[in-house]
Amino acid sequence: MEKIKLFDTHTHYDDRAYKGGADAVIEKALADNVAGFMAIGCTLDRSRKAVKIAESRETAYAAVGIHPNDVGGLPPDYLERLEETAKSEKVKAIGEIGLDYHYKGYDRENQIKAFKEQLRLAERLGLPVIIHSREAAEDTMEILREFKPRAVTHCYSGSAETAGELVKMGILISFTGALTFKNARRAVEACAAVPLEKLMIETDCPYMAPEPFRGELCASGMAWFTAAKIAEIKGLSTKETVKVCNENAKRFFGIDF
Repeated sequence: MEKIKLFDTHTHYDDRAYKGGADAVIEKALADNVAGFMAIGCTLDRSRKAVKIAESRETAYAAVGIHPNDVGGLPPDYLERLEETAKSEKVKAIGEIGLDYHYKGYDRENQIKAFKEQLRLAERLGLPVIIHSREAAEDTMEILREFKPRAVTHCYSGSAETAGELVKMGILISFTGALTFKNARRAVEACAAVPLEKLMIETDCPYMAPEPFRGELCASGMAWFTAAKIAEIKGLSTKETVKVCNENAKRFFGIDF
């Protein structure tokens, strides 16, 4: 029987939560049931770290970008620095970028400015974008309608209606282990509304560990539990769900694994 491995489209293995032990976590996942992963940048420094992680493994790739919570105090030449980091052949996207209005004191105008600047960078470089949107759906959708990027909305938490509009725009939807949570009715409805050909699977590790690991340190192998939930929602086998989502990732990022 054919053995299939899963590609994790969103990871943060440079995160301090791993306490320097991420390499062992990655190797265990790759030796077991993980085909590869995307290492995602959040700051200039963490983008460089993401590229380093990707360059050290054959089936790992990277995205570089400034997370909306990290746009304060950016140097004037941050776009040039991002572009320089993006020259690595392992960089396959700009991200994660977007808007996050969750925390008090957020700077809406600065977030929007950085989001738009990075969308223009992605367009100039011919790269897709990984979108972060938290409690900022209205502004996010307005900007996406304006720029019409080749994009995926990661860790999707919006409504089924918004998901439908994103799909009509050609934007993919990606779910984390949060889809498996008992209170995930909204996410389940959104997943049901999105064609499988527009879905991708991610962990957002070390965060969002799925049930039955909720609250634990997350790793790529746990994405299989998210895949199983998607399969349940779609009435398919987990294997078929993973095969389709893997192919979606290959096409979207222009990669192979």
